[in-house]
Amino acid sequence: MSENMLLQKQNDEMGKASTSENSLVISYLALRITVGVLGFALPILVPIGGMLLFKDGIQSSLSSYYYTGMRDVFVGILWTIGFFLYSYRGYERIDNIVGNLACLFAVGVSLFPTSPDNSVSSIANFIGVVHLVFAALFFLSLIYFSLFLFTRKNKNGQPTAEKLKRNMVYRICAYIMSVCIVLMAIFKFLPDDIASLFIAYNPVFWLETLAILAFGLSWFVKGGAIMQD
Repeated sequence: MSENMLLQKQNDEMGKASTSENSLVISYLALRITVGVLGFALPILVPIGGMLLFKDGIQSSLSSYYYTGMRDVFVGILWTIGFFLYSYRGYERIDNIVGNLACLFAVGVSLFPTSPDNSVSSIANFIGVVHLVFAALFFLSLIYFSLFLFTRKNKNGQPTAEKLKRNMVYRICAYIMSVCIVLMAIFKFLPDDIASLFIAYNPVFWLETLAILAFGLSWFVKGGAIMQD
């Protein structure tokens, strides 16, 4: 075989490998964007759908839509987010572990619904506690993604100016989610007479909405939909 033929064969093999690698990168970017879109969709579709289709007002929390006509949409989006998080494969093993755990927590949130408002059932209240644990762990896993995994530096060189900007967005999103979790926890343990002053404003709903939108933005940016190099 001539030298030119050998070079041509090597170039063809490199071209095929490059095409395969590019397809893999595109698929991961699409997966991340999809997770981000679902994050945006959950706090928008569920309450708006409830108002337009079932004449529901704003519920005390996003999880409370489980007891409305939007239950299937709420559960379906959570399961879909969980599926994509399970499918997510990062650069290191820890990425995969956190993705798998986030999937488990997302599914757990839907399988163990929040306690109905004014519930007096001990079983429902226990399930509600399990729901809160899964929800907290789910948000903590999302914070871990944004704060530690997405901000990881490229080992092959210095981060670009756009990468530094993206890292700032990831950190802001993580801080927003963290503050929302802390505020929801504080509200949960407020004395009844003080909590009653805020109930009419549905603070948990708005804090959950803000936290999930921050989660969606973080993944949307990670997917390269905006702020690309």
